Amino acid sequence: MNELKTLDYLVFLIYFFVVAGYGYYIYRKKKAKEASSADYFLAEGALTWWAIGASLIASNISAEQFIGMSGSGFAMGLAISTYEWMAALTLLFVAIFLMPGYLKNKIFTMPQFLQQRYSGTVATLMAVFWLFVYVFVNLSAILYLGALAISTISGFSFMACALFCAIFAVIITLGGMKVIGYTDVIQVFVLVLGGLATTYLALDLVATQFGGSGAWAGLGLLKEKAPEHFHMIFSRGQMDMPDGLGGTRDAYMDLPGLTVLIGGMWIANLNYWGCNQYITQRALGATLPTARKGILFAAFLKLLMPVIVVLPGIAAYVLYKNGNGTFESGILGSAVVDGVSNMVVKPDKSYGLLINLLPIGLKGLSFAALTAAIVASLAGKANSISTIFTLDIYKKFFGKNASEKQLVNIGRATIVAAMVIAILVAPLLRNLDQAFQYIQEYTGFISPGVVAIFILGFFWKRTNSLAALVAALLTIPLSTAFKFMAPDIPFLDRMGWVFVILVALMVVISLADPKSKDNPKAMKVDIEDFKIGGSFAVGTLIIMCLLAGLYIVFW
Repeated sequence: MNELKTLDYLVFLIYFFVVAGYGYYIYRKKKAKEASSADYFLAEGALTWWAIGASLIASNISAEQFIGMSGSGFAMGLAISTYEWMAALTLLFVAIFLMPGYLKNKIFTMPQFLQQRYSGTVATLMAVFWLFVYVFVNLSAILYLGALAISTISGFSFMACALFCAIFAVIITLGGMKVIGYTDVIQVFVLVLGGLATTYLALDLVATQFGGSGAWAGLGLLKEKAPEHFHMIFSRGQMDMPDGLGGTRDAYMDLPGLTVLIGGMWIANLNYWGCNQYITQRALGATLPTARKGILFAAFLKLLMPVIVVLPGIAAYVLYKNGNGTFESGILGSAVVDGVSNMVVKPDKSYGLLINLLPIGLKGLSFAALTAAIVASLAGKANSISTIFTLDIYKKFFGKNASEKQLVNIGRATIVAAMVIAILVAPLLRNLDQAFQYIQEYTGFISPGVVAIFILGFFWKRTNSLAALVAALLTIPLSTAFKFMAPDIPFLDRMGWVFVILVALMVVISLADPKSKDNPKAMKVDIEDFKIGGSFAVGTLIIMCLLAGLYIVFW
């Protein structure tokens, strides 16, 4: 069952050569400007709004979502969609309030913002934090989940699949941000098409298992067979889910009630969508109208993502729990169970084996979609690691007089080095039950400090560099203290409390400095910069109405 047929390989190879060929075409077309570091790292002025929006989603949607979020859908249901749907609202905030400041002040990297707004010490400290998290948490986890899924589908070894993903991503990344941005358009098309096909066939399979037919009947059966998996807001003790060790734990610890609407979820999303080099880099080389259109396009695509990544997880759960032998007989048992004898449920294995049920040809399309998501995300993350290291560490401390060509070469070497580290770290993540939650929690150790520093830096002129430095130094110790001294506090609530404490400290420290009244490093932003055009306003209203409807229906 765990193998691709000739037609599947043919579909996949068509995808591979189209992406590689188009990437090479873009690379050759723009080669005359390749020596410019701004062109290489940011594709300055070269990306259209649709390329920016597609690149945002292609970089965001990866194995984290296809495997990790689908696994969380298996474990806790539709509620995990709050990361996608609240992200759409966060993207609107970023487009309206943060992007004008970045572009008006000519910010190209997040550490550069910290340098201009606060000090070199704050910028360097946060650059090191970001590099550590990007390489050892994000890049490694994406590679782990990607290799796990591809190995499950193809039957090749985990390490062989990890090497394939890493090499494919490096090939794309070495061409620079232009190649990444425009190949991401193809990647998004493939991942949406293949993802929707997987969802349709998974729902049809559920219908077939219970005597029906068609995806719509399958969706109705999901709600009938697993009604507990269609609630967005949890209360404590409402739902138990697998812990990956043979037991269960409270889903509230991952998604604590209203926190997903008005609490720590905003910290996680603002950190990711507004203060994250990996994401903001796509829009930093564009004009404000183009950047806003691209971000709005991405927000609409985010509303669609739970259909592609969460519903298949719920379908896998229904088949596992109620199927007429489909999972229990062993055909898909290894997708969610680690060893028949101890029956340790591993939700992150569900998506890969679900794909194995698809018809020949469509299986290849879904495999290509999954690979597209993995490779696009790896490439985007590697490019961001390269950008921060080259422009904010190497150029600042080791290569002050480096030429543009030398900076580009250092960036490429950094990409390869980061990917090698990820290959070595990825196998160590095998014991995770839900890798998506692992990424959210451990990225959340620095998220409160990052968001506090950026939001106050943007919107309060008195915020000084000492306050930012204190927040940067305390975000990890405070988060660690909460985790071990108050383990009953959900990690999203923990992020919220750490954020409040850090903001309070920053306000006190800044007010205690009389010089902060006339802060020369305050951001140059005017109220006029926040005005939005008619089409953007209409799109914003539509998204907000859709979100309100979704939360009302599935509360």
